Amino acid sequence: MNTRSPFPIVGLLIGALVLAAIAVGVIAVLRIDPSGEQGSGLSEAFDYDLQQYQKIDPALFHYKQTAAISTGMREPRAVAVGSDDRIFVAGDKLMRVFAPDGAKLKEIALESEPQCLTIGNAEHAFPGRTYVGMKDHVEVYDPSGSRIASWAGRGEKAVLTSLAAAENDVFAADAGAKIVWRFDTDGKLLGRIGQRDESRNVPGFVIPSPYFDVAVAPDGLLRAVNPGWHRIEAYTFDGHLETFWGRSGMGIAAFCGCCNPSNIAILPDGRVVTAEKGIPRVKVYSAAGQFESVVIGPETLAPNPSATVETRAEHKLRPVDVAADSRGRILVLDPAAASVRVFEHK
Repeated sequence: MNTRSPFPIVGLLIGALVLAAIAVGVIAVLRIDPSGEQGSGLSEAFDYDLQQYQKIDPALFHYKQTAAISTGMREPRAVAVGSDDRIFVAGDKLMRVFAPDGAKLKEIALESEPQCLTIGNAEHAFPGRTYVGMKDHVEVYDPSGSRIASWAGRGEKAVLTSLAAAENDVFAADAGAKIVWRFDTDGKLLGRIGQRDESRNVPGFVIPSPYFDVAVAPDGLLRAVNPGWHRIEAYTFDGHLETFWGRSGMGIAAFCGCCNPSNIAILPDGRVVTAEKGIPRVKVYSAAGQFESVVIGPETLAPNPSATVETRAEHKLRPVDVAADSRGRILVLDPAAASVRVFEHK
């Protein structure tokens, strides 16, 4: 009995598949749109257009810029205000001090690149003392500008991003350890705040990028940004989570992107100033988290709109830092302009 070999049929099938693949490839090449004019082909529901969120209703701006103080720095990183409303700016291995009217008062050389700073106010155990956060440790300066201490480092993984001073405590936000360290004024570690603890209903900090800010509010609670959760949390100094507010979203009252706000400041009446990265904007909320107004938006902070979506780190806009003085003025450190913009309520 004669049987026909199956291999010729298999060969024909393979040949047909190869020809079909070639045809599909040719069609795909012909449909390539090098100019991008034809769009993605997806429906409008998949478009991610940031431009519509960069324009803010003018009626929401309740502040006006009244001054701009040139820092004279290549990379200003942090701004803080002393109890006498003197303005401190850190960057470029320097700390410069300005009078409230912007006149330069002094310059202090630092041994390494500063990341953050805070000034002891009138209620602090040492009024006028300056605490400067380096990458992994804190350095302490007296009111004259002399360094009086350098606290022990927090380890190789430490990334200190913010400092805040209370009467007898100094708090350091560590984006590397995802924790807030609590020290006394001599640098002795007293505790840690924000470590995940289900028994205390503390969710833990989610910090996708090195922006993690803290501030002490008039109510005696520590405010800490939990950027991955898009909210601001209030803690006792012993680490009990008392309350929180904030939500994710592209609208003006929400916090956009992967992780915001990037920085905060507290006004004398307890209201909160927030700064966001991605779409750069500075806003004001009530102490309870109710959105109130805009201070400055992306049309001013990002004169080149492409910078808000640039993927290369060296071309991205650096997030602004914020501070507030005793008169309720809001200070916005604008790294792109290397200046401190001063805003007052209209």
